[in-house]
Amino acid sequence: MNRLLLVALIAAALAPVHAADPAKPAATPAAGATKNLLPDDGDAAWKDIIAATTPPVPPKEWNQKEPTKDEYDAFRLKMGESAAVAADKAREFQARFPKHAHADDAKELRTEMLKAAVSLGVKSREDELVALVGKGGGPVGGGGAPAPSDAFGKRMSEAVTAARKLEGKGMKAMLAEFETQIRSIQKDFPDRPEVYGALLEVAQGLGGEKGIAITKEVEASKAPDEFKKMAAGAREEILAEQKKTERVGKPLDLKFTAIDGRVVDVGAMKGKVVLIDFWATWCGPCIGELPNVLAAYEKLHPKGFEIVGISFDQEKDTLEAFVKKRKMAWVQYFDGEGWGNKFGKEFGIRGIPSMWLVDKKGNLRDLEARDGLAEKVEKLLAE
Repeated sequence: MNRLLLVALIAAALAPVHAADPAKPAATPAAGATKNLLPDDGDAAWKDIIAATTPPVPPKEWNQKEPTKDEYDAFRLKMGESAAVAADKAREFQARFPKHAHADDAKELRTEMLKAAVSLGVKSREDELVALVGKGGGPVGGGGAPAPSDAFGKRMSEAVTAARKLEGKGMKAMLAEFETQIRSIQKDFPDRPEVYGALLEVAQGLGGEKGIAITKEVEASKAPDEFKKMAAGAREEILAEQKKTERVGKPLDLKFTAIDGRVVDVGAMKGKVVLIDFWATWCGPCIGELPNVLAAYEKLHPKGFEIVGISFDQEKDTLEAFVKKRKMAWVQYFDGEGWGNKFGKEFGIRGIPSMWLVDKKGNLRDLEARDGLAEKVEKLLAE
């Protein structure tokens, strides 16, 4: 059981097990329907894929208030759709970078992400999974991953089952139980590196000081260097998330000269509601979200709604042509650094699309503006 399988197993198994509503079909496109999900550089593309394997984090409110069945179902499907996107990116990586050092990893990752996606309710991907691994190789029909035959695999499966029993107490309680189970497994299987991977998944799920402590523990352990590097990366992500959360309610300092020469200073845009849109022309989900952004802009721009684009593109000509073709009238920041984007690094952006909202006083108010964008903007405009 390698780390990629472990990620898929945890993502699928720790998700609540309510039956999906058949009246709400998955929105994830079938394989092959989306192209150019990845940047042109192979190493950058692989980093993008690894980022895509991280499942969405449950809402923080769930730690204080148990979510409703509908909220559970919606989040479960969201996790499945996220896994399906990761599978699509892995499939594209195989096709575009067949000689890359991670080509074989991409093949394996695609399979496991499809298993997770189907287990979490994305039924539109069942046929693709069957074609890839055969009828007995995946969780078709929601049955979950095949039962492991080795002792370690069985213990891992039992750990997931134990965590699931606490679903009514929220994700935090489930992850805490999973950690307890993993530490018990570690005593009996001290040489299994997958244990460190599981602990890191717990760390990223819990976040905060507890998550940071676990990453430091793994770095100081006898874990293979690969996992120590992952621990360092996980800690950076947790710290970045903490910094993002700390920004909420405070003025957002964002100044630059746009690709069309306009000087941008978000701090000077008081009286306006401003969307900060971190995106790229090669990002399939970003393009999929564009119609909603354009519609919100057309409707609310006359009332004081502005958009500031932060592009993760590497080719300026491509960005300019795309913006012109799609009639995106708002300003765009571009530095050609891709994932090394200046503001992406400064603001801890680990995945795109990412949308922030700044209120009329110039304070950052929302780090998850993508869902219900128009409604959120209208509410801030009314303040």
